[in-house]
Amino acid sequence: MKTIASSILGAFAILVVSGCASQVMEGYVGKSITAPMLDYGKPTSVFDLPDGRRAFQWRIDESGYIPMSNPSTTSLYGANGWTSVTTTSTDYVPYSQSCLYTLFGKPKGKDWIVVGFKKPSWVCE
Repeated sequence: MKTIASSILGAFAILVVSGCASQVMEGYVGKSITAPMLDYGKPTSVFDLPDGRRAFQWRIDESGYIPMSNPSTTSLYGANGWTSVTTTSTDYVPYSQSCLYTLFGKPKGKDWIVVGFKKPSWVCE
């Protein structure tokens, strides 16, 4: 059980170190909404807000497998008596998550300029 917990913690640490979605989203502020569209495709949904801004949302679904190490110790009897042998096998546990990313834009001529974003949930960060 300890190994499963440490493997999950390790996978989470890799995600945290690899960068924050908020930093990526902040990089679009002040730019045309075309920039994130070129990077991520058409938004999943677009709608106007009462204050004149427009919300552009991308839903990104992710799935895969997390490797989990499972050590097991076996006692063997050999020429020198009893000895312990530890072997490790790797199992893969499936995961899936869905994340929603929202950028806010204000009109500028025929274009929309990104003026802010909604911070995604911590799981998607």
